[in-house]
Amino acid sequence: MTRIVVALVVLIALADSVRAGLYYSGEKIAPLPSKWSGFLVDHRSLRMAGIARPKGGQQAPLREMYLAAAKRLEERAKRQALTAEESADLGALYIRLGQSDKAVEVLRAAARRFSNNFHVAANLGTAWQLSGDLEQAAAALDDAVRLAPAPSRRFEEHHAKLLRLRLKEGKAAAKPESVDDLFGVRFVGESGKPEAGRIAAKEFKKLPADAAAIVQFLALSLPADGRLLWQLAEIANAHGDVRTAAAILDGCVTEFAMASADLRARRQLYRAATEAFAKSPTSERHKGTFAARSPRPLVRKFDASKLPPIRSDGPNPLPWGLMAGTTVDAEARPMFPEHLSKLDGKTVAIVGFIQPLGDAKEFRGFLLLEYPIGCWFCETPEPTGLISVELAAGTKASARRGPVKVTGVLELNRDNPEDFLFRLKDAKLGEVE
Repeated sequence: MTRIVVALVVLIALADSVRAGLYYSGEKIAPLPSKWSGFLVDHRSLRMAGIARPKGGQQAPLREMYLAAAKRLEERAKRQALTAEESADLGALYIRLGQSDKAVEVLRAAARRFSNNFHVAANLGTAWQLSGDLEQAAAALDDAVRLAPAPSRRFEEHHAKLLRLRLKEGKAAAKPESVDDLFGVRFVGESGKPEAGRIAAKEFKKLPADAAAIVQFLALSLPADGRLLWQLAEIANAHGDVRTAAAILDGCVTEFAMASADLRARRQLYRAATEAFAKSPTSERHKGTFAARSPRPLVRKFDASKLPPIRSDGPNPLPWGLMAGTTVDAEARPMFPEHLSKLDGKTVAIVGFIQPLGDAKEFRGFLLLEYPIGCWFCETPEPTGLISVELAAGTKASARRGPVKVTGVLELNRDNPEDFLFRLKDAKLGEVE
């Protein structure tokens, strides 16, 4: 596959967007819904950011960023009163870090001072929810709905609806047996059973066009809420993407330990349907109605100044975020970030996922992807999200599910629009640290 084929994916201009549940000025969210693969990677990163590692252990990259940002605002608060937006940001950062009690303390005080600030009210609702006080959360979200600008109101209304559904369930909400009834849709097939690949036509018509965007918004604000992922799995299946539905439900069981009998039955059904789809004609495998508006939800500007000085006597770290800063003009000429240009010809190390180029069990050449792709036709990665790898002579690789560390000599493609932007030569595989 050449760079021209990869570039056929339409890259959307990432404008400022609104969001529900959690507002932090340091997070820019791309237009939703995002591709399932990109969404799930960023969703997991946000969830990992809320988990503190043992003292001395390496923290998740996002957690380090949030910790540093929170410390700056804490220091500012010692010198002067925080503004409404700064207070909303500090509360959001505490929420991201899994410190909901501290978030409530900051945001309650801010709500008294800035009673008509939308971001403060919305963040306070989320903080109360994560602290376990759903009644206080619902009251704060009523304020958020009242104060929300028009583009945000629909998302806030659904967050408030989610809270009231959970309140009505009471203690049963802690062990959910079904998805939240956010849209009045029964995710079942024509026969009344949870069929794979579709739901009843009359039910599908009830599903609003922005259902995936709304639930992705909520899940990004509440990344530890496995029930929202279950809802996304059902939405994916409703759009005909049973493979993604099966993968998400796998995560609900293995990472969130959800034990609903209905969820587990659907998981088995969708996994069986995925295997059947793999044997169907190519045209049938890629039918679906889901239309993503962005490759992934979190938009970040990479700060190359935080990377160590480039060395010639050992491997240099090569973050995917650095490569994402590469742009291609109308004549297919790439413009690489300065730090990336200086790595050209140097030994680098990067962590990614192996994508074989053929059916051979062992191979010297493959693509390394930023995140795993289940269906190349459905989820073609961005040109900056893959590297062509050629292993050192005498070594071979085989397909594997988890991430790998690859070390090799980086070559930047500056003049051949038919080839990949990045290559690693004389590469070696290693374990992720």
